Amino acid sequence: MRRSEEKISGGAKNIGVWIRVSTEDQSRGESPEHHERRARAYAESKDWNVREVYRLEAVSGKSVMGHAEAKRMLADVRSGHITGLIFSKLARLARNTRELLDFADIFREHDADLVSLQESIDTSTPAGRLFYTMIAAMAQWEREEIAERVAASIPIRAKLGKSLGGHPPLGYRWNAQRQFVPNPEEAPIRRLVCELFLEHRRVKAVARILNERGYRNRKGAPFEGKAIKRLLLDPTAKGIRRLNYTQATRKGGPWVLKPEKDWVIHHVEPVVPAELWDQCAALLEERRITRVVPSRTPVHLFTGFARCTCGQRMYVKWKSPKYVCPKCGIRIRATDLEEIFREQLRSFLVSPEDVAAYLGLADEEIKGREERLKVLESDAFRVDGEIQRLLQLYYADSITPEGFKNTYGPLEARQKAIQSEIPRLRGEVDFLKIQYLSKDEVLAHSQDLHERWPTLTREEQRAVVEALLENLTVGKEEVEVALACLPSALQRPYRNVPHPTGCAPTPGGINGCTTDVTGTTWGAIKRLYK
Repeated sequence: MRRSEEKISGGAKNIGVWIRVSTEDQSRGESPEHHERRARAYAESKDWNVREVYRLEAVSGKSVMGHAEAKRMLADVRSGHITGLIFSKLARLARNTRELLDFADIFREHDADLVSLQESIDTSTPAGRLFYTMIAAMAQWEREEIAERVAASIPIRAKLGKSLGGHPPLGYRWNAQRQFVPNPEEAPIRRLVCELFLEHRRVKAVARILNERGYRNRKGAPFEGKAIKRLLLDPTAKGIRRLNYTQATRKGGPWVLKPEKDWVIHHVEPVVPAELWDQCAALLEERRITRVVPSRTPVHLFTGFARCTCGQRMYVKWKSPKYVCPKCGIRIRATDLEEIFREQLRSFLVSPEDVAAYLGLADEEIKGREERLKVLESDAFRVDGEIQRLLQLYYADSITPEGFKNTYGPLEARQKAIQSEIPRLRGEVDFLKIQYLSKDEVLAHSQDLHERWPTLTREEQRAVVEALLENLTVGKEEVEVALACLPSALQRPYRNVPHPTGCAPTPGGINGCTTDVTGTTWGAIKRLYK
C-alpha cells in the first residue's frame, strides 16, 4: 500500500530501518542493536509497521549506493514494499552529499519518506528537503575535514618514525615498544633474495628458487616476480627507511614519487649489506635503462667470452661441436678450447693475503646460512602443526573432503620443499665449516683446481670460467686467453699447450699459443666450493 493510499484508508505505514554503525561508533558503545531499538520505538509511537531492517555494519559512509543492502532497500522502495526509511542520523545514511541527494530524489519520486531521528527531518515538506540538503553538505564537509587532518598528520608521523599504515616490509616488524626493528625470522630470507638475484640476475628465477626451497611470503603464499622486484628496490633492507615519498595520482590510480624535499628518511638497522643491495639496485637500473633482460645460463662454457680476432662473438651452432665466427668463418672445437683453458688452471695460484681476506668472510657466510636454516626449521615445525590440525578437523568431520584436499595440497607441497632444502643447507654449513678450517687446505684446493676440473659439474665449470676468464680470442694461428684472476708475477706468454688446430709456430710461443694474465682474486675458488 502506497503512502497516499495509507493516508486515505488510515492504514499503518510500512517502513524500513536503516542501520549503519562504524567500528569506531561500536567502540563508543553505539551498537547496531541500540540503533535498531531506537528506530523501532519511534515506529511504534507512530503506529508504523517495521517491514525490513537493512544492516550495513562496519561499512564506510563514503559510498554506500553500491552495497548489497542499499540496493535491496532501493528495490523495496521502488516496488512499494516500504514507503519510508528510519535512520538515527544523516551521517549514518551516507556521508557523501551526492548520494544523500540521490537517496532523497529516489524516495521523493516514489512518494516515500526519509526520517532522520536526530535531525528531525521529514522530506515530505519543502522545509524538510532544504534542511536535508544543508545537513548533507555538512556531513560531506566533515568527512573532507577528517581526510585533510589525516593527510596533514602524515608528515608529522613520518618525522617521528611512526607507522603510516600497512605492514612493515619483509625482514622487519614493530616490537612491543613500537620500534621498527629487524624480524629475526624474515631477515635471512630478505638477504637471500639479494644474493640469489646477484647470482641469477632474474627476479622470476629468484622467486622460483625461493619457492622450490620451501620459502613463502608473510601470507604463506608463493613468492612472485613483482614482489621480488619491490623487495630489491626497497632501500629499507640496507638501513634507509623512506616515509612520505609517494602519493596517488587519483582515486584508484597509480602511485608516483613526491618531490624529494617531502621525503622523510630514517636510518634503521640493516638486514642486507649496503654493497650487496647497491649491486642489485645497479643491475635493476641498468635493466630499466637498456630494457635488456638477462638471458638464461649459457649451455656452453665459453659463450659470451669467445671472440674472433675480427671482433665478432663466436657461438656453437645447433648440434655442432665447434665455436664458429659468423663473419670470418674461423672455427675451433669446443673440446679443444676447453683443454686450452684447463691447462691454464695448472698455473692457478692465490696469494696468502687473498686467502686470509677470504677466510675473514667465512664466519659471516656460515652465520647467514645458519640463520636461514633456523628459519626453515621453524617453518617446518609450523607447517607440520598446520597439517596435524587439518587432519584432526578431517577426522572429526569438521571439514569436507574437497576443503581438505584444497588445503592439504599446498601444505604438503611446501612441507616437501622444506624437507628437501633443510638437508641441503645443513650440508652447506657443514661443508663450509670444514672447508674454512685450514688456510693451507684452501691453498691446496686452489692449486688443485686443474686436477679437479673433470669431476666438476657443467654448472660449476661455467662458474669457474665466469670468475677467471676475462676474454678469449681465437685467431687462425693462435688462441689468446686473458685471465683476470692470476697473480701479476705470472704475466708471461703461456708456452706449454700446442695449438689444437695444428697451426704453424708463431713468435708468441710454442705453436703460437699466448696468454695474457693479470690481477688477483679468490672469486673462482669461492664460487667453486660454495
